[in-house]
Amino acid sequence: MTLDSIDDVLRELDAIIALSRQRGTADGYFAALYRRTTAEVKARIERGVFADGPRMTRLDIVFARRYLDAWHARERGEPTTAVWSVAFGCARDFWPLVLQHLLLGMNAHINLDLGVAAAEVAPGDAIDGLEGDFGAINGVLADMVDDVQTRLAQIWPAMRWLDRAVSDVDEAVVNFSIRRARQHAWLTASTLARLPAAARAVHIRNVDATMAALGRRVLNPGPSVAVKLAAVRLRERGSVAAKIDALFL
Repeated sequence: MTLDSIDDVLRELDAIIALSRQRGTADGYFAALYRRTTAEVKARIERGVFADGPRMTRLDIVFARRYLDAWHARERGEPTTAVWSVAFGCARDFWPLVLQHLLLGMNAHINLDLGVAAAEVAPGDAIDGLEGDFGAINGVLADMVDDVQTRLAQIWPAMRWLDRAVSDVDEAVVNFSIRRARQHAWLTASTLARLPAAARAVHIRNVDATMAALGRRVLNPGPSVAVKLAAVRLRERGSVAAKIDALFL
């Protein structure tokens, strides 16, 4: 797979979304959210929002490649990182909410992939110069999450009930927080950038295992929260394709 530009990334994501719509598999939800996010990052690069646009283009491509490589490995029946195995493993399951599928994808891609990609693009002390733009791209991610949560509440009123019942939709699903994920991604990036290759590989495996455990908790948050989530899931209507259209177009 050759990725020479963000447009190449967008085409790959379009293909995954189309296949998900055809199959009716829930892995299309994160792919669609990620497609919107990538398009927004591209637009902000073109507007000169980032201090170093070419570097951010490289980061966007390296970052996307980790997701795309994992997705294609799953398709070939090959192993992926543990955290992506958790996210992809429930693509055909009935009970997870759209929100849970999104959180599983964000857990894998932000808590692991973003830090790894940033350290690859800016190794060693160069990582310090990336911090400002790294924060800016995290802002894009946060904006997208807020928008999706608003859309979810508009389309499925039961989401508003869940929000009231457990104070915060994100926090309800095992304390997953986009703010903490962004902080963790930077810590991972700044650590990996300065490690020798062997130690870097060990650290990545450790982060992967920790985030896979978090993903499993997102999927299985415990009986009391699971009952509330099930009540919301039973109120979700429409096919995967219809939900993608409602949430991401």
